[in-house]
Amino acid sequence: MELGTIEVKKPLVREADGSQGDLFPSEARLRNLTYAAPIHLGLTLAQGDDRQEPVVTTIGQLPIMVGSVSCNLYGMSDDDRVIHGEDPLDPGGYFIVNGTERVLMTLEDLASNKIMTEYTERYNERIYVAKVFSQYRGYRALVVVERNRKNLLEVSFPSVAGHLKFVDLMRALGMVSDHDVVNAVSTDEDILTYMMQNLEESDCDSLEAGIMYVGKKLAPNQTRDYQRKRAEFVLDNYLLPHLNYLMPPGLKEGDEGYREAVEGVRLAKAHFLGRMAEACFDLVLNKRRIDDKDHYSNKRLKLAGDLMEDLFRISLNRLTRDIKYQLERASMRHRDLSIGTAVRADVLTERLLHPLATGNWVGGRTGVSQLLDRVDHMSVLSHLRRVISPLSRSQPHFEARDLHPTQWGRICPSETPEGPNCGLVKNFAQMVEISRGVPDEEEVVRMLYNLGVEHIKGDI
Repeated sequence: MELGTIEVKKPLVREADGSQGDLFPSEARLRNLTYAAPIHLGLTLAQGDDRQEPVVTTIGQLPIMVGSVSCNLYGMSDDDRVIHGEDPLDPGGYFIVNGTERVLMTLEDLASNKIMTEYTERYNERIYVAKVFSQYRGYRALVVVERNRKNLLEVSFPSVAGHLKFVDLMRALGMVSDHDVVNAVSTDEDILTYMMQNLEESDCDSLEAGIMYVGKKLAPNQTRDYQRKRAEFVLDNYLLPHLNYLMPPGLKEGDEGYREAVEGVRLAKAHFLGRMAEACFDLVLNKRRIDDKDHYSNKRLKLAGDLMEDLFRISLNRLTRDIKYQLERASMRHRDLSIGTAVRADVLTERLLHPLATGNWVGGRTGVSQLLDRVDHMSVLSHLRRVISPLSRSQPHFEARDLHPTQWGRICPSETPEGPNCGLVKNFAQMVEISRGVPDEEEVVRMLYNLGVEHIKGDI
């Protein structure tokens, strides 16, 4: 089954007699309906060399935010809104599920893909740490570079038990010469002294030795071939996954240029680790301070779009698994394979609506979706602008609860609940504007080149 183009239509209502018509929010509230639009996806069924004609089918219903571009009220005048039973002053920004108005809370979290430094106490000694929450397509991995008591750098990341030596890991990523490893970290004389200690402690002197070092850590007592494959798989998927976007889309193993692309991405990961090591040494040498987690430049806000993106990714995976199961079952029973019987739209719709109706989101978070507070107009605006911190209510996070100077103009200083949620549940300031990042990455690359930034080695 090959997936084609996907399209979201306008909200519809299907009556008992089979007829369809436009659905408006007021009707959805009165009739206890879900304000959702059909999702159309082009599918092509291929059986060996036999390919059927592409079929556009409905794979489910996507809940539509009231007032969004896909909403039937979008672009209407105030008079037209009144005709359709809507208050012209209603701000929108919520969903209607089974007739109830649900708001998706804005979630505050630490910035991903950004190097943060700190130090921790271990064995009565101060350990200097540089870490990054590397995030790619919903997968989030914590990668840590730390300097131990012997001034040696160690790296830890998911699926690796314990720590890996920094220099040996750099060798596994394609940085074989000592000169390249040192240059990837820094050219500073003070840092050079630390790096010489790390190079002396290294056991590997080639790319193969570096990969086998990682493989022995991951799969001890296994065959060399298995250890190599396991090491390459882990380095490509679990170490700094956010750099995997550098891989050309659609390139598969065995294709021309695949090997060069993989080596380029690994080299980029080595340079990123070098930046983390430099941050760690700068902290040791008092050339930088630890990063303030409560500074708002180190925070990111997950809005309704980001939350729905996470939910849709999981739901679509569930649908593809169900389609695979339906096709396998039909094939086992020697039935004719058809897209109509293989695609069950209820699978996707149920996975999208259930978290919105209950508030139990993917990833184990609760209370993400809440019933809109309709006491008065001000309470509606307040509820739509609420920000929730992921920190636990029971633990005394004193600094997180404090009013940070960088919240000026962004977070309201006084609108927070009393009691255990004080300082953890916040609201946007009155005139706040939320930036959505840069849509055109090539424009940023051009700006960097104009500033004199150069290509790192490798075709990236």
